[in-house]
Amino acid sequence: MDLALAGRSVLVTGGSRGIGRAVAESFLREGARVVITGRNATQLDATAGELAVLGDVRVFAGDLAQAGERERLFAAHPTIDVLVNNAGAIPGGDLFGLALQQWIESWQLKVFGYVHLMQLYLEAMKARRDGVVVNVIGMAGQAPRFEYVCGSAGNAALIALTRAVGAKSVDWNVRVVGINPSPTRTSRIETIARRKAEDRFGDPERWREALGPLPFGRLAEPEEIGDLAVMLASPRAAYLSGTVVDVDGGQMFRGQ
Repeated sequence: MDLALAGRSVLVTGGSRGIGRAVAESFLREGARVVITGRNATQLDATAGELAVLGDVRVFAGDLAQAGERERLFAAHPTIDVLVNNAGAIPGGDLFGLALQQWIESWQLKVFGYVHLMQLYLEAMKARRDGVVVNVIGMAGQAPRFEYVCGSAGNAALIALTRAVGAKSVDWNVRVVGINPSPTRTSRIETIARRKAEDRFGDPERWREALGPLPFGRLAEPEEIGDLAVMLASPRAAYLSGTVVDVDGGQMFRGQ
């Protein structure tokens, strides 16, 4: 199936590893030109070198938790057809386990970073009446948990943001959509699961057990999220806006 993305310019934040890398790879396979961002310039360059065999990939090294860095990114790459907001990892912890300053700091990238980049790029997309924003958010916004309350609240805010802006952006011929991945097979998830296994079983090697029963008996794969992002950004999904797709294998509706 031709997704009509060849030659389109795509910006993927947090694109050096995990879901972001998979998203970048999926767009490159469709012939898009991709810019990936990350804080670690060495890792970013290594990823770009590996992905370069697939097509045109460029890098932007910077801390997008900082407003000035987001503005520098926009100045460096102002003409983007598809913005994929993906950067950010909000720490676990309940209401009493995270200090207020930790809430503020973690939201600078995952919440306010998404808002600011949408302001910058949507204004440009609106002016030329063309463009798509894909927000990679997370299932905790749909199924909030006390032990991950900071992330749950941040993700819920981004879901509301995506729906509200996506409902209006169609007036400008621009689409805004979102993806809520459930736990996905990345190094970050394994690290978190190993910590849980150490606390629960006294053995980090039992990390798969700490994840609990999973749909299909497995975690989601980064490539599955990447391919979905490409489909949602393509003209094949031209009537979708303000939609947030839950990718959790139906787990939210399963009994305990």
